[in-house]
Amino acid sequence: MRPPCELVVRSVLPAFRSLVAKRLIEKYHFSQVAAAEKLGTTQAAISHYLYSKRGDEKVKQLEASPSVRVIVDEIAEGIATDKFSPFQAMSHFCKLCKTLRTGDLICDWHKDFITVPEECDICPTKIKS
Repeated sequence: MRPPCELVVRSVLPAFRSLVAKRLIEKYHFSQVAAAEKLGTTQAAISHYLYSKRGDEKVKQLEASPSVRVIVDEIAEGIATDKFSPFQAMSHFCKLCKTLRTGDLICDWHKDFITVPEECDICPTKIKS
């Protein structure tokens, strides 16, 4: 049993964190250490995000999504300008998960991860307000 949430935790969140770290470093000139502190991870993890090719396919797929790019920009700007508290940044990470689960991306990745019956309806088709 491997629910979509496991896929999000193992693959999507690290890829998303990688995009935010890259934005903080490239656009806002954060050091790896400063980006790591803001994202609650280590400098080694940030270095891995920047220079490792492992997981690069997921990063590229996320980066291709306009809605993901918007959320990455919101989080990076909020962190860089101290407009976001750690809780607000976290809530934007959750917003990403909700956004992705309403599209086909998570479902497609989940189908690649395990055999999913055609009638699977775990992921919602639209966000409930």
